[in-house]
Amino acid sequence: MKSLIIALQQVNIEEKIKNDPDGTYQIGVLIGSFVPVAVLAGLAYFLYHRAKKNEKKLDQ
Repeated sequence: MKSLIIALQQVNIEEKIKNDPDGTYQIGVLIGSFVPVAVLAGLAYFLYHRAKKNEKKLDQ
């Protein structure tokens, strides 16, 4: 059942970009590819900052 849903959700991005009249789909794909990286970088910074703050508390 899961593979059927995945097969139905697959989209041919190259075809959509080629048929896009004004390039807005390409901008959306670009933004969508950077969002996960930005979220992971933010999460990593948050965890680093929290661990560093806990380390300072332990040293005192």
